[in-house]
Amino acid sequence: MAKVFSLIGRLSNFYLHNKLLFSSGVHTVQNMYGCDWDDETGATNGFDQYGFDGEDFLALHLKELRWVSPVQQGSLTQQKWNDDKAQLEFYKQYYENQCIEWLKKYLQYGKSSLEKTVSPQVSLLQKSSSSSVLCHATGFYPSGVTISWMKNGQDHYENVDLGEPLPNEDGTFQKTSTLKVTPDEWKNNEFSCVVEHQGKTITEILKDDSVPIGIIVAVVVAVLLVVSGVVGFVVYRKKKGFKPVPQEQSDDGSNKS
Repeated sequence: MAKVFSLIGRLSNFYLHNKLLFSSGVHTVQNMYGCDWDDETGATNGFDQYGFDGEDFLALHLKELRWVSPVQQGSLTQQKWNDDKAQLEFYKQYYENQCIEWLKKYLQYGKSSLEKTVSPQVSLLQKSSSSSVLCHATGFYPSGVTISWMKNGQDHYENVDLGEPLPNEDGTFQKTSTLKVTPDEWKNNEFSCVVEHQGKTITEILKDDSVPIGIIVAVVVAVLLVVSGVVGFVVYRKKKGFKPVPQEQSDDGSNKS
């Protein structure tokens, strides 16, 4: 599949000496310029556009190698710039060669990021059997992802709240979708969350034996309590002066209990 890449520059709120011909006073001039490259066909194009006080003023037609103004006020500048053949030739060489070279260099520098694809990890979470069900997709890159719900194999849109993509600390993204459904409804029907990312589809089915978040948190707390108890006992032994019981050694070097 062909991809068109662009290198764009923007300038605004500046005065171009002997460049734009306009009346005296304070004005805002905006300039957007850059080039495009199609990685499949190799086709290139350049663009250079000016805005004056928030409206289109001048644009370079690279193939025709001339400036065009959509407003009468730009006719003088258009004529002056079109008469400068050396400057037009400079633009032609820049947009057809130098700009494209820089664009390809930037693409090479950022290739690892542009082409990186990481599939999401999908989980169904629920605080209790009577609360909403959260479909959580995380750890994916790039950020474009689609999360939808299905009921008994059919698309389901009712009582669905879709969140926005959020960044993770490692550069990946996460996104959630919440489904409001009663316990009887999800026990008597099959609901599933469908996550689509970069051509890959992941489906998680809401089952009757789904583990609610509350239980997960309780298990984690219990494990922490056990670890704390072990650490506390070790500290207690050291404070009380407990030491390992020395073992006697037999003549052949083996330990005796």
